[in-house]
Amino acid sequence: MKTLVLLRHAKSSWDDSSLRDFDRPLAERGIKDAPRIGRAIKERALAPDLIVCSTAVRARQTLDLVSKGAGFECEKKFEEPVYGASSAELMKLVRGLPDSASTVVLVGHNPGFEDLLGRLTDGRDHMPTCATACISLPAETWSDVDDGEGKVKWMLTPKGL
Repeated sequence: MKTLVLLRHAKSSWDDSSLRDFDRPLAERGIKDAPRIGRAIKERALAPDLIVCSTAVRARQTLDLVSKGAGFECEKKFEEPVYGASSAELMKLVRGLPDSASTVVLVGHNPGFEDLLGRLTDGRDHMPTCATACISLPAETWSDVDDGEGKVKWMLTPKGL
C-alpha cells in the first residue's frame, strides 16, 4: 500500500506584474493558510518518507510553511518538471518514485494536481489553493499505481478548517 498526498500551493500574489509566473510569491492569505494546513496535517499524524516539490517560488514557500506546521522531517526533492506538469506527466513522476518511500507528499499546481486527483480516484474533487488530498493507493510499488484505483482518505482546504 502506498500513500500519495497532493498539496497544491497556497494563494499566490499577483501584485507585481513584472514577475514571471514561476517567480510569484505567496500572497498574505497564502502565508496565513499554509501553516494552518500544516497543523491540520499534523493532527492526522502524517509522516511522509519523501517530499517532492515544484521549484516555483510559491510552491517552495508553501512547503516551508506547511512543513513547519506539520513537523515534517524527511528528505525533500525539488523537481522543476512538477511546475506546469499535466496529469500524465505527474503520473509518470509518481510511477518513478522510489519504492523505499511508502508515503510521499507532492507539492505543485493546478490544473495538473486536480486532474491527477481525478485520474487516480475517478473523482471530481476541486483543489483550491492550499488544498491537500491524501490518497491511499493499493499498490506494492509506485510503478504499479494505476488510474482509478486510489481512494481519498481525507482532504483539507483552508476554508474547511
